[in-house]
Formats: sequence, C-alpha cells, structure tokens
Amino acid sequence: MINKLFGIAPTPAEDNAFSPSLLSLKLATSQVTDYDETVYNKPYKGKLKILMVCTEERNMTMSNGKKFSTGNHPVEMLLPMLHLKNAGFEIDIFTPTGKSVKIEMWAFPNKDNNVKAIYSQYLKDFEKPKSLNNFVENIMNQNSDYTAIFIPGGHGAMLGLPENTDLCKLIYWSVEKHLYMLTICHGPAALLSAGLDKTKPFPYRGYEIAAFPDSVDKQTPFIGYMPGNIPWKYGEKLNNLGVKIINKKADKTCHKDRKLISGASPKAANNFGKLCATELLNELSK
Repeated sequence: MINKLFGIAPTPAEDNAFSPSLLSLKLATSQVTDYDETVYNKPYKGKLKILMVCTEERNMTMSNGKKFSTGNHPVEMLLPMLHLKNAGFEIDIFTPTGKSVKIEMWAFPNKDNNVKAIYSQYLKDFEKPKSLNNFVENIMNQNSDYTAIFIPGGHGAMLGLPENTDLCKLIYWSVEKHLYMLTICHGPAALLSAGLDKTKPFPYRGYEIAAFPDSVDKQTPFIGYMPGNIPWKYGEKLNNLGVKIINKKADKTCHKDRKLISGASPKAANNFGKLCATELLNELSK
C-alpha cells in the first residue's frame, strides 16, 4: 500500500506480469526524445542493408519469481533506425523464429512525431518480421546484402537471444564478412550467443563497449522499474568472456572498437544512431 501511495509499485500488466511503476516511468521515460534530425549530405545509394535482430519474447522472470513485461526499448530501436534511414540504409527486421517483435510500449515517446512516423512505417515488419532461423539455414552463406547487424536494447535482449544458436552463427558469419555490429544498452547481452560455439574463440574478447551497467540494474527495483532483482548479470558474463564495459552510469556514452559500435542507455540512442550512420557511410565511401 505504501509503494502504491508513493507511485513506486510496479504496474500490473498482461500475463500476470508487471510493467514499471509510475514513478520510474517519470524518471526513466519521456514523451519526446532528443532526436536531432541530422541530415546526411551524401546518403548511401547502394544495395547493402541493415539486418536488425529483435526479441520475440515478452516476459522476464525475476529472481523472486515475478514477471517483468519487457521487450525491445522503442527509443533504443527507433532513434538509430531514424538515423540509418536518413543515411540511406534499408533495414530488414528479424526475430529468432519470425514471431512478432516485442516492444516496451510503456516507454514509447507518444508525443515524438519522428519516432511515431518510423514506427508506423515499419509496423507491418514488427508484426511479421523475417525468421532468423530461416535466414541462417537457407540464405546466409549465399547472401551479401548486408553491411551491419543491429541488436537494439531493452531487457528483452536478454530473453532467448543469448542462448540462440542461429544468432551465434550469424555473429561469426558477420565477423567473417567484416560487417559492423551495432548494439545498445542491454543489446550486448545477445553477443553472449557467440560463446555457445566452444570450438571457436569468442570474437569480441579484448573489446571495449558501452552498455547498461549491471550495478544500475541492481538499483531499479527500488523505484519499481522492475518487480524484483534481475535473474542474471549479462555484463558480468561479458566480462568473463574478455569484454570490458567502459561506462559506470546509464548515460550517453557511445563507443566504437573496431567494427563494434555500442551505446550505454536510451540517453545514448540519438548519438549512437549518428555514430552508426556516420561510420557506415565512411566505410562504404572508401
């Protein structure tokens, strides 16, 4: 009752899950974004596209057994998409089996016209994305249509993707093809899938990234953002594989290490999108 009174009780959602409390939504989300409508003077004109891998799972079971209603974070997904589109890149949307993309709609910036526009443009693709399994099994090794893999954030990136063998194969294929890897916030959790292949060295050992810190995840239940403690620490697992997270806060940090571009949080989404678009344009203009 006290938590409800102060607005820090997680909000009941469908499937006996919880979305963030009213207080945490006020602190962590906004009705508009800082998207700056960057114009890219020489947008890409070729056939290479972006392959975006999203989660198709909704609920995360916390350490106390309660469920958190999650998915991909709309700002971390749509702001980079805006920049990539403005830079001339088409984006193909995938989930592991072709089930619909799950999105944290409670974080959607409903008064941001640019975000609403690109969401509407890709809505059919979010509802009926391509199957990663089909791509890996039947298309990938004969395919040369992509210049980058994009894995957006949201706690949903921790659901299914880190254990997905098709994503493991996609990552190694992307490394062999010298593609860029673009990922933000909790998106780097999906990179753990590359560790499933014990016959190969982890491809990002020795890399530095920006990502959402485990230490901040530990604090979020206190304001009702999640209904309990997170079930496992993806940052710790990446550290154990030789990846260093450079930021201590959920801030605007963005980072490029070789062909891995990363961002720390929703606050970084605009700058992350610009960095990704700029680096891809520079690479393809050589």
